[in-house]
Amino acid sequence: MAEISVNGFCDPAFDKVKQAFIGNFKKGKERGAAVSIVVEGKTVVDIWAGYADFWKRRPWQKDTLVNIYSTTKGVTAICAHRLIEQGRLDPDKPVSAYWPGFEKNGKEAITVRMLLNHTAGMIAIKKRQPGKALYDWDAIVNALENQSPWWKPGKLGYHAITFGWLVGQVIRNITGMSMGQFLKKEITGPLDLDIHIGLDEAEHHRSANMVMVRIPTIHPDCLKLTRAIVLNPFGATSMALGNPFSIATGVNSRSWRSAEIPSANGQAAARALAKLYGILANGGKAGNIQVLSPGEIDRCSEETSGGDDAVLKLKTRFSLGFMLNQDNPSGNMGPGKKTFGHPGAGGSLAFADPDAHLGFGYVMNKMDTFILVDPRAKRLIKAAYDCL
Repeated sequence: MAEISVNGFCDPAFDKVKQAFIGNFKKGKERGAAVSIVVEGKTVVDIWAGYADFWKRRPWQKDTLVNIYSTTKGVTAICAHRLIEQGRLDPDKPVSAYWPGFEKNGKEAITVRMLLNHTAGMIAIKKRQPGKALYDWDAIVNALENQSPWWKPGKLGYHAITFGWLVGQVIRNITGMSMGQFLKKEITGPLDLDIHIGLDEAEHHRSANMVMVRIPTIHPDCLKLTRAIVLNPFGATSMALGNPFSIATGVNSRSWRSAEIPSANGQAAARALAKLYGILANGGKAGNIQVLSPGEIDRCSEETSGGDDAVLKLKTRFSLGFMLNQDNPSGNMGPGKKTFGHPGAGGSLAFADPDAHLGFGYVMNKMDTFILVDPRAKRLIKAAYDCL
């Protein structure tokens, strides 16, 4: 195999991370990828390698963006926590306090907390949607407003796609801005972070094309979920993960990149994710910008739901909007007791560990089929903690 050309910066004290990163390529697990780590406010790793396209004609660049799927949920959650801290959003109020009309058809008891911790029972639109509906915010929100929950609110079930529309509409109604606009105004603009929900068309050329692994990994965590999808194509799991079906097929399109899907289509660089979570892991302040207070950051790591997940068919744990370390090894984002963040379909991951003052961001374009933390990311995480 040809030598792997790694670009960027790696503190010599964190060389194990660089070697683990190279190892992922040598194992044939990567097409293009980047990893960045911030410790106590200092970037100690910011490296990238490989290609941004299927044909290996576009080398991965310093400014390459990549679709981060559900890692976007963590970014959306940070926006919600900012509103909570500002006193503009109360997680224990009913959603209808911020979204008049939502209370119809058995949804009157659903609170904002339930939206954020995946217990609202609004895991999917019940009626099968055409592919183009994915890019029509008003049509999707109208459908959610007028349908009933899949089950009695309070039961845990991962809101794979609807999370972004539900939380995003609450944020729209409070601020008068779309999710992407609020993110840019309040967080990514002031901090100069390369994270986008709704990417300007002039920036599309920087986005890596996602590539599916030829032979998906069959992991034990996936078996029950796969069985649920195959046996019941209109059941909760199938619809939550694939309605509209363009969720699975549209990722490299201009429509996808331009749209705002705040649970699934964030376009980001690893260094931006690491910097954002690094700020939260180190008191929440960068310069004169207080992203979140230490008290609000503590709330980010407090479990508010957990147990058997009716959609993912395994046990999960959530705070308000963030995934926490899980009760099984495949779901751990390192050893931190207060770690919070979010993995994304295919392998991306970003998290904060306030105990270690560490922010982590990993992005890639070769997708595998692990549900929680991808083994590629786990190898990088282990190497990082070995270096502390």
